Amino acid sequence: MQINDQNYVDKAESVIQKLKDKKNTQGRSIPVVTTSKLRNLLAMTADLYNEVVNQPEDGLNEDICSRIEYLRVRFLYEAGREPSVKHLIQEADLLAVLKEINGSKQNYILFSRYMEALVAFRKFYIEKDD
Repeated sequence: MQINDQNYVDKAESVIQKLKDKKNTQGRSIPVVTTSKLRNLLAMTADLYNEVVNQPEDGLNEDICSRIEYLRVRFLYEAGREPSVKHLIQEADLLAVLKEINGSKQNYILFSRYMEALVAFRKFYIEKDD
């Protein structure tokens, strides 16, 4: 797994720090994903979270697994629309983390917490949107 219960907070912090300090080939800062864009990704994640948490067993049903796959498509779409979202998705390995959910309730909950941590560190380290 890319993330686990012991490292997801540190990994989220590291991702935001790297994005904050990232420069282009001319040495200029690359814009960091805006809070609103990041919160949109979190909202997509949260829509599914409530259903996942209410599943009685650890294995996720086919409908939820299908919606997680669609979530990957939506993340890709947002990355294609906005370069800063693409940088975030690549740096945070979000597509790989989504794949690693692999029908597990606990893995989805961990992914959701990782997304929350990314939003929190974005808000903490980058005071305002550019």
